[in-house]
Amino acid sequence: MSRDTRRTRLLLALLLATSVSLLLIDQRGGDRSPLAGLRSAAAAMFGPVEQVASAIARPVSSAVDSVSTLGDGRRRAARLAKDNQELRRRLRTSDEARNRAAELDALLRISGAGRYRVVPAQVIAIGPAQSFSWTVTIDAGRSDGVRPDMTVLNGDGLVGRVKTVGPTASTVLLAVDPDSSVGVRLERSMEVGFTTGQGAGHHGDLDLRLLDGQSSVERGDRLVSFGSQGDRPYVPGVPVGEVVGVRGTPGSQTRTAVVRPYVDFTALDLVGVVVEPPRTDPRDSVLAPRPAATPSPGATVTVTPTPSGG
Repeated sequence: MSRDTRRTRLLLALLLATSVSLLLIDQRGGDRSPLAGLRSAAAAMFGPVEQVASAIARPVSSAVDSVSTLGDGRRRAARLAKDNQELRRRLRTSDEARNRAAELDALLRISGAGRYRVVPAQVIAIGPAQSFSWTVTIDAGRSDGVRPDMTVLNGDGLVGRVKTVGPTASTVLLAVDPDSSVGVRLERSMEVGFTTGQGAGHHGDLDLRLLDGQSSVERGDRLVSFGSQGDRPYVPGVPVGEVVGVRGTPGSQTRTAVVRPYVDFTALDLVGVVVEPPRTDPRDSVLAPRPAATPSPGATVTVTPTPSGG
């Protein structure tokens, strides 16, 4: 052991003993202790140094606290933004799930009312604009039992017919296509005719021409599909649309009507392909019941009894 090390240890021991002695004496004597002046002198000597050190350390400590608080605020803001994004995603998912459930319920209702066995499918693409035809692609094909010239419907009514079929996807020609012609029956008069699509123009309406030019047609008349031979391409009883306008005079061979289809062809999503037609024609049973008319108030008649004579 070197001399410097021994000397250092002796000095530390002496300082420790002196400190203990001073503490004991200070506790016994209080402010009257002989060391009170020594303590005051030490305070006077080191007090300014301590104040300067505190003045230097305080801004640094505040800056560190500010940086820490700023970092916490940024992390909190990032966490809140992430939570809001997740909440919006869940709300969108919930809306989509509710809409999909409503469409499925409507599809099940219409297929059950008409006794149609359907294969549900989703619209995954629309036809190219340069083809000048109204078609959509669905995610059901030959492996699902889909064949050409099968009827396609959704919860609102007639969508169209299957045009081409692939292993897992098919192309559907929509009822509003100008090349589409659907045999229909009027609900009120049971008259039959044909509807032809008007394409993208005229709000997607259909032209109606009745086989009997003498038959009457009125605004509000509802139409269902008449059905094709062998139930292809159209099965009977599927709701088609409602008459919104009539052209020509009664008895005219050029008299036609404008039909507003029940299906919104610009918002197609869930559809059903009829893979098995009904055994009997459902006729108008698939149409939704008309709302009950509100009776108009009639005149009140007061009857006064006539006194009997006698």
